[in-house]
Amino acid sequence: MSAPSQVTRALIALRERIFSGALRPGERLAEIPLAEAIGVSRTPVRLALAELEKEGLVEPAPGGGFLVRAFTAREIDDAIELRGTLEGMAARLLAEHGASRALSRALSDCLAEGDSALAGSELTAEALQRYAEMNRRFHGLIAEAAGNAALARALAMVSAIPFASASALVPSPGSSAARHRLLIYAHEQHHAIVEAITGGQGARAEALMREHACNTRANLRLILEAGDAAPPGFRTLVSGRIAAA
Repeated sequence: MSAPSQVTRALIALRERIFSGALRPGERLAEIPLAEAIGVSRTPVRLALAELEKEGLVEPAPGGGFLVRAFTAREIDDAIELRGTLEGMAARLLAEHGASRALSRALSDCLAEGDSALAGSELTAEALQRYAEMNRRFHGLIAEAAGNAALARALAMVSAIPFASASALVPSPGSSAARHRLLIYAHEQHHAIVEAITGGQGARAEALMREHACNTRANLRLILEAGDAAPPGFRTLVSGRIAAA
């Protein structure tokens, strides 16, 4: 097995162990036992841990090595708010610079895919997966097309924080009706955002994108306060509540 494939194998295995709770927040990650458990050498584990540090799932331990990182609900909420601010700037820049014909078609395709995924009488697992993939593509297109490398790097960094990315809190079939309604509203916002971007309305595009992130924050509160279905790993990695404004 080549070194790159061993690193990928170690990365996937470690990420799954963290999200499943097999490796818990605060737990020290020792390379030798992990390598033996996964069936790879120490070097791929070391490289995988470095990648997980970039993703924000582990942090340096005193004296060397890594610990599984814990997150507070406030940290996730703050990260989502920051993502909305950055994406708002991206949407404004794109509206002001003008969307190319190819980008406009790509965004329209995203809207059509979202419409199709949400058109059924119930939100199935397949429909929600289609929506989540479309949503990642939609947000990625806007971030990339804004033409600001520093902004793109900042967005990638904040989106790497667990549960802060655009599709991290998309509901499951078992989620509450309230979260399903939020999902429908989120896609209505997608339509309005594209309309503002293609219409050259920079300030409106920015405001709509920032409001769009508020929708995700509302999802987070339903998970925390109403005990709604959470994505894998959420209950293991995230603790606390968000103070009322």
